[in-house]
Amino acid sequence: MSEYDQVMKLALERGFYFPSCEIYSDALAGFWDYGPLGQRMKNKFIDLWRRELIRRDGMWEIDGSQVMSKKVFIASGHLGNFTDPIIKCTKCNSTFRADRYVSEKLGEYIPERASNDEIDAVIRKNSLTCPKCDGDFGRTTRFNMMFKVEVGPSADEAYLRPETCQTIFVDFSRIFKVMRGKLPIGIAQIGKSFRNEIAPRQSLLRLREFYQAEIEIFCNPDKLDEVPMYDEVKSTKLNIHEDVSSHEITAQEALGKGLLPNQLIAYYLALLSQFYSKTGIDMKRTRFRKLSETEKAFYATVAFDFEVETSLGWLELVACNYRSDYDLSGHMATSKENLEVVDPSTQAKVLPHVFELSMGIDRSLYAILEHSYYEDYKHDDRIVLRLKPYLAPITVGVLPLMNKDGIGIKGREVYAAIRKDFDVYSDESGSIGRRYRRLEEIGVPFAITIDKTTMVDETVTIRNRDTMEQERIKISEIKNVLEKAINPYE
Repeated sequence: MSEYDQVMKLALERGFYFPSCEIYSDALAGFWDYGPLGQRMKNKFIDLWRRELIRRDGMWEIDGSQVMSKKVFIASGHLGNFTDPIIKCTKCNSTFRADRYVSEKLGEYIPERASNDEIDAVIRKNSLTCPKCDGDFGRTTRFNMMFKVEVGPSADEAYLRPETCQTIFVDFSRIFKVMRGKLPIGIAQIGKSFRNEIAPRQSLLRLREFYQAEIEIFCNPDKLDEVPMYDEVKSTKLNIHEDVSSHEITAQEALGKGLLPNQLIAYYLALLSQFYSKTGIDMKRTRFRKLSETEKAFYATVAFDFEVETSLGWLELVACNYRSDYDLSGHMATSKENLEVVDPSTQAKVLPHVFELSMGIDRSLYAILEHSYYEDYKHDDRIVLRLKPYLAPITVGVLPLMNKDGIGIKGREVYAAIRKDFDVYSDESGSIGRRYRRLEEIGVPFAITIDKTTMVDETVTIRNRDTMEQERIKISEIKNVLEKAINPYE
């Protein structure tokens, strides 16, 4: 069983995530629900994101509408450019995403932005046919991935947002004014985006409805090498991958060698790397891959993908795009509103440029689960989810050794004393070994056992998930021990 299959089995059996509407045979693909454990883990991941990126740099966070006017996407270019190439079988009418089907069939990469004619030429040259019926394909066409909606009794045309950033761009002028902005400034948003994927697959990795954590850095294009806190991160190690070569190098060295174009990009890639180093992902299996001209999004002038290696190959977690003034100039032209702002340092008007960190939350959570999954063959083949304590959906399990002699009651007292401060699970059934295994499998970092000694001296044993070592501590010390353990800076 592959690591992906193992993680999927765990996710389904323990309630991390599962297909939406799964009790119906005609449930739509590409929609997944988070269960109790997955929801807690997602919330803690977002808390870490806020602590490490948003509050650190004094960014502003907003929460915008998911349904937006058609004009927004005319200005952004999504109505004209947000398309995927598709091919349809002339015999059975099956539809496939052209670039992916051809790439998988031939084992060579076909750029997403390859033209329809280029894809048709490859199909003809290699005599590719429908995998379902061996029929011939028609010509490649384009499919716009946005979900169209009708608003009100007059059925006004609108769309579900395909990315969370457009809210930030259309709100920028007001936010900058009311918050007394000063460039550079980051505006962030967490929320759902919607893309009508042709062939959603692999659970959280390709969804039609998904979570993004988006940061848009608005900056003066003449001051990209004047970043106030750059010196704090310039020694951060980055793995930068370009073409076929990789460079494990500090942000400062990458800047000096021309691998990164300016301080602003170097600074935020370093911050992103520092953030993911705290998630439990193996940073030796990550890279910032510079995208070629044929791979970049239509709005990007410089683009890096932060990728992580998984059992399914390299997986993009964050799109890091220098969008220049593409978005603000587009919205300014379409809305006829002046979106220029005054840079207080120069008192000159400027139309800000934007650097973006667009993070896929669902994919990030999957990568964390896979990198944390461990089979311990030395100890009864136990399955351990080695989640960071501050990301674990449950912090501690409370396990009375037995229910008689007041031990069960004491266990419930300990549970009640800490349940408002931590995510706690109480388990009173089964052998203590079996209960440990149940907790380890879902990533619970600590287990507290109440036994006969507890009834004598008010102490308990606290057991570490990874080392299986146990320590005797006083009940009055539990809160301090757990608070220290879940601090990401310890």
